[in-house]
Amino acid sequence: MTKARVSIEWLSGCSGCELGIVDLHEKLLAVLAGLDIVRLPILMDEKNYPEADIGIITGSIRSEHDISAARKMRASCQAIMAFGTCPVYGGPQSAGYAHTKAELIDGSFCRNPTTRTTDAPTGVPPLLEANVPLDAEIAVDLYLPGCPPHPAFIFDGLSALLEQRSPAFGRHNVCFNCDRTMVKTDVTQVRRAHERSYDPTQCFLSQGCLCFGSVTLDRCLAPCMKVGVPCFSCGGPSESIMQEPQKDVRSEVAERMAHLTKIERADVMHEIEAQAKTHFAYAMASPVFRQKPTFLLRKWVRGDRAPAPAAKKS
Repeated sequence: MTKARVSIEWLSGCSGCELGIVDLHEKLLAVLAGLDIVRLPILMDEKNYPEADIGIITGSIRSEHDISAARKMRASCQAIMAFGTCPVYGGPQSAGYAHTKAELIDGSFCRNPTTRTTDAPTGVPPLLEANVPLDAEIAVDLYLPGCPPHPAFIFDGLSALLEQRSPAFGRHNVCFNCDRTMVKTDVTQVRRAHERSYDPTQCFLSQGCLCFGSVTLDRCLAPCMKVGVPCFSCGGPSESIMQEPQKDVRSEVAERMAHLTKIERADVMHEIEAQAKTHFAYAMASPVFRQKPTFLLRKWVRGDRAPAPAAKKS
């Protein structure tokens, strides 16, 4: 059997997706049986870009080096897979969208609790004005979001490439695999995850705690909610959010929590705006959010939003 030549590149990311591949465990042997890895920065000292059948790219485009590497991968590979939330949507580093490049450099390298200097770093690839997804620079053939994707999705995605078929991914949101039950409650106040203990059998929204599973694409099989952590949308927006311009993460979650509790919809929306850099972080760089007329992140971060609702007794 002729093995498929695979080239892997790592842009601005954390290597979590590479570790996700290792999490295939014994299934990794089945995948490797059909692959000949010609480039893998985390394990191989290969500086060039050998010709390959499949190119797998993790991380997002944040610097001029990333643009150059992405273009070299596209030129040397027959097919490109955007592997993980970073190349698909921009990833958590796209939270920088809320600030200018000058503000980010100043806060990270010049004026912070451990550094007092006016000198920006030198000898490193220049940062771009904004973090962007992979397809902002090159054509992408297959998208596999997730931070990292669950091994089940990784296995099917890699197998699909080898077998030249479409992957059998579902279109569910994260709630589809969550065991918690949505119930109507008398809760009157939004609380953050660390502020109280929550019933492990009941939906976080029913208990007044923000959870974004209902507006997030399932590429994880809901592990967080099963151990008591609400979804913070690392897999990127659900299909309905992506395809329908009028649907917005903020308003959709607020509508559901208001329906399940006695909390006013405006109260929920205010809380989401107050934590906007957290709840929108993984896909801020994507046009999926930026092109929505209701996505006013920079305004919310500046504090230019509606007054906080009056406190209510729970």
